[in-house]
Amino acid sequence: MAKQKVAMLTAGGLAPCLSSAVGGLIERYSDVAPEIDIVAYKSGYQGVLLGDRIEITRQMREKAPLLHRYGGSPIGNSRVKLTNAADCVKRSLVKEGENPLRVAAERLADDGITILHTIGGDDTNTTAADLAAYLAANGYDLTVVGLPKTVDNDVVPIRQSLGAWTAAEVGAHFFDNVSNEQTAAPRTLVIHEVMGRHCGWLTAATARAYLQRTSRNEYVDGLMMDAHLKSIDAVYLPEMAFDLDAEAARLKDIMDRTGHATVFVSEGACLDAIVAEREAAGETVKRDAFGHVKIDTINVGAWFQKQFANLLNAERSLVQKSGYFARSAPANGDDLRLIQSMVDLAVESALNKVSGVTGHDEAQNGKLRTIEFPRIKGGKAFDLSTAWFAEVMDNIGQKYKEA
Repeated sequence: MAKQKVAMLTAGGLAPCLSSAVGGLIERYSDVAPEIDIVAYKSGYQGVLLGDRIEITRQMREKAPLLHRYGGSPIGNSRVKLTNAADCVKRSLVKEGENPLRVAAERLADDGITILHTIGGDDTNTTAADLAAYLAANGYDLTVVGLPKTVDNDVVPIRQSLGAWTAAEVGAHFFDNVSNEQTAAPRTLVIHEVMGRHCGWLTAATARAYLQRTSRNEYVDGLMMDAHLKSIDAVYLPEMAFDLDAEAARLKDIMDRTGHATVFVSEGACLDAIVAEREAAGETVKRDAFGHVKIDTINVGAWFQKQFANLLNAERSLVQKSGYFARSAPANGDDLRLIQSMVDLAVESALNKVSGVTGHDEAQNGKLRTIEFPRIKGGKAFDLSTAWFAEVMDNIGQKYKEA
C-alpha cells in the first residue's frame, strides 16, 4: 500500500476557527497516525495551483497546540474558484488553455497527496466538491474532507459552522464599547453593521449576545448611563421585509424620547435593492471570482445611515463595522469544542477514504457525520421563527415580516 500523505488548506474569508482547525488537524494526525507526512498549501487553492506549500515539521507538530490561541490562518487564505479558468489565468495561476482542476489534480498527484482537507465556507467546499468529482472521474486516488467555516452560519445542510459562535460573541464585545458613543452628542444614531451576505444569523446572534452581555449591567439612576444606552432599537436582516417610512417614524419617536437610537444591520440587508439602484444609475458593481457582489464595496450601513439620518433629525450619525474585528478573533470555548469534534471526525473519515464535509446534518436530526459533497451549498437563510430570535425582537419591541 502506498504511503499516506496529508495536505490541508484554508480558503475564503477569515473566521475564528482557521488557526485552531489547522492546529487540531496536525495534533490529531500526530496522535493517531504519526507516520503520515503533512503539508499545508499556502493561500488556499492558489497554493495548490502554484505548488506553494509548507512542510509540517516535527517542531511544528510539537507546537501545534499554540495555534488554538490565535485568529487568522497560519497558512493563508485566498478566493480561487477552480472552475473559473478565466479568473485563474488573469491571476497568473494557470496558463491560457489550461484547466485549473487538472492543474490542481496533477499537482496533488505529483506531491504524493492522498488526503486533502479543505477548511472554508460554501465556496471553498463546493470548489472542493468540484475537485473531488474531477479526481474521481479521472482516476486519481485521493480523499477530500472539508471542514465548514463561515461566520454567517449559512452552509446547507450544516447546523452550526465553525467560528460563528465566536464571531457573535466578539461582535457583541465590540459594540459594547461603541454604544458609549451615544453620549458624545445629542440625537446620535449609531448603526452597527454585521457580516452576513445572504443570511442574518450572525447579526441576530450578535444582537442576542450583546443583550445577554449588557443584561448584567448596573446603572446609576438619573444619569445618561442607563439601560437604554445599552439597548437595541432595530435589527434588519436579509430575510426581513423593510418598510423605510414605518421604521423611520418608529425610530424618530425613540430618538425624541431618549436622545439616541441604535440599529443592528446585516451587510446583506436590502442588498439587492441597493445593487439595483446603483446599476440603474450606470455604476458597475464589482464581483468576485464566484460571481458574488464584493460586499465591502456596497457599504450597506452607509445606505441605512443615508436613509435614516435626516428622517430622524439626527445631529450625529455613524456606522461601525465589527466584521474584521470579529472574524479575526481566536476561537472561543464553544467553537474550540466544536472544532475538536469535527476535526476528529474529519481525520477518521479521511483515513477510511470517506470524502465530504463534516458537520451536524440538519436532514438527519443534527447527527455529526461526513456530509456528501453534492449536498453542500451556501446561502442558507436564517429562520426568523427561531425561538431565541423571537425573544430578541420582543426585547427591542420591533415588529417585522419576512421578506
